[in-house]
Formats: sequence, C-alpha cells, structure tokens
Amino acid sequence: MTCGLAFLALGIAGQAAAQAVRIKDLVELDGVRSNDLVGYGLVVGLNATGDGLRNAPFTEEIMQNILERLGVNVTGEQFRPRNVAAVFVTGRLPPFGRAGSQIDVTVSAIGDASSLLGGTLIMTPLNAADGQIYAVAQGTVIAGGADAQGAAARVVQGVPTSGVIPAGARIEREVDFDFTQLSTLRLALREPDFTTAGRIERVINGAVGAAAAQMLDAGTVAVDLRRTGAGSPARAVVAIENLPVEPQRRARVVVDQRSGTIVMGEDVRISRVAVSQGNLTLRISEAPLVVQPNPFAEGETIVVPRSTADIVEEPGVGLAEVPGGTSLSEVIAGLNALGVSPRDMIDILKSIKAAGALHAEFVVM
Repeated sequence: MTCGLAFLALGIAGQAAAQAVRIKDLVELDGVRSNDLVGYGLVVGLNATGDGLRNAPFTEEIMQNILERLGVNVTGEQFRPRNVAAVFVTGRLPPFGRAGSQIDVTVSAIGDASSLLGGTLIMTPLNAADGQIYAVAQGTVIAGGADAQGAAARVVQGVPTSGVIPAGARIEREVDFDFTQLSTLRLALREPDFTTAGRIERVINGAVGAAAAQMLDAGTVAVDLRRTGAGSPARAVVAIENLPVEPQRRARVVVDQRSGTIVMGEDVRISRVAVSQGNLTLRISEAPLVVQPNPFAEGETIVVPRSTADIVEEPGVGLAEVPGGTSLSEVIAGLNALGVSPRDMIDILKSIKAAGALHAEFVVM
C-alpha cells in the first residue's frame, strides 16, 4: 500500500510542475510582512491544575503585580492557590493590521501546570522585537487536549498545557509603514531561480506594455511602479499579482524515512548504473532450561541458558543495469513491480545518489 502511495505522490508532483502558478503564490512583497509578538501573562480559573507556587515563584510575583495594579495590597502575604498558571502568549501582527482589529494568539504554560483547560487569560500586553506594545490579549483559553486522573491512574490526551484564543488580542498600535510612498516594488521569490525570475519579468512587462520589471538576481524582481500606469502601488499589485507564470524548479527527491514516503519531480534523471540489493537478517532465540533437584534431595533450582543464533540472507533485487537517461519515475515503477518495500527503495536511492548517478537534490526528512 505504501509503495502505491509513494508512486502516486510522484505523479502529483510531476503534474503540478507543468502548471502555471499566479505570481502572488510565488513571491513575497518586499516590506509587506508580518511581525511576531510575545507577552508574559497569567491564566486563572483552572480546576486545581495550575502552577505549584513553590516550584514556580514567578507565578506568585506576576499575580502580586496584577493585584496591586487593581488596588489590592498583598505585601507580605503568601499565596498557595492551584488555579493560576504563568504562560507565554504569542501572536503574529499581520501586514496592514489596523488598530482595533483582532488577531489569534497561542497560550503556552511555562511552569508546572498540568492543564490550561477552562482557564481565562488575564489582560496581557504583547510586545514586538522593538520592545513596543502592539496588542493586548485576553480571553478564554481553548486547550487542545484532555487530562483526567483518579486515585491511582491518570490519562492525558493531546497537549492540555497549550491552547489558543481565537481573535483573543486586539491591535493597539500600527506598524509605521506607508505603502503608498513606494516607487519601486521588489518581488522576493520564495524559491530563488533565475529561470523563474526571468519568466516573471517577461510576463509583467508583457502585461503592462513597458519595461517596468527588471530581474535583479535569482530571488528578486524589481518593478518600477511609475511605468506600470496603475496610479498607485496597491493598483499595481492588483494588476500583476494574478498573472500566470510557469515556475522552473530544481530536480529534487524528498524521502521521509519514518513513514516511507517518497516524493520527486518529473525532471529527476539517472545516469547509467547497476543496482543490486539484498537483506541480511540476524535471528537470535532464547530457550532457557529449568533444572530442578530430585524430590527429597538437597540442591537448588537453576536455569540453564540455551541460545541459538542464525543469519539468513533474504532474496532481494539482483544486479540490474539502469540505462543512462532513465527517469526516476521509471526506476520507481520497476522497483514497485518487483515488490521492493519503500524503506528498501529509500536505501537504493541513497546508494544511487552516493554513486553520483542521481542528478537531483536529495532531501532526507
């Protein structure tokens, strides 16, 4: 079954490589990016699954700070509740995020809390890399797991110490970036390639009717917005982002040893090479013999070890020659017909790559 799945993935990859893709799916706009946010807060309302304050003193410290800001004097008092937990709150400020809009946040316990199920995050400021506060988060945590225990047993499913708050943070500060003042728009390719960059340049110039686009390198195409005739950078992006381009990708073979998955492109080629594959199996079995003394005789029971070891060479793929210029899909089809397992197939591909006959980037996950 897995062999068939591996070969099916090959067909999908080869089919996708020949299709045209929108420019917006191939590039990122220089300057239009998201920003990571992080904050340190407190989750309350837990059902005795919070931090043990003796092991997590920072939880007690932040709880005191919150209570003092609310006008409650707790100086010198000792807290021992089990319904609070210190957490890190992370989120991402999207490009062009405006004040008042909401974003999703992730809440993760940093102490010894066993679960965040049913907890509520107290108002937590979220900072960016520059130290400024850009959003404030608060709300009920939706944890993605379950935790149940009894007197002598406990079962945990998923990760109950981490959860999310959909639309749980409100943007308070906007990123200082004026998109309307751009005169040149830089398109950064997600997978740099000279051929793909050249095709993007040619498609854009053919659409706007002027030499507006210029390929700078394998990963960058600059567009002179003044030559597009769009009137504004936003309209220029609308005019070019949906133009179809057929990307040119490097020949690549990706294998996942854990699941036995093999994915490859249609441009992968193999030079003339001979392949032979077989397996050695070592079998060791234990059959200990218990020896007891005769009835009414003095002595003790002993165990006599008895082990057998055997090495068996299982039949595999015999020595076969692969002619030069053969596509990897044809080799995989032949190995599938011989009943070679995916893991053995991965070992064969590794050996072909080590021999210098596999002309593709070989990625092992």
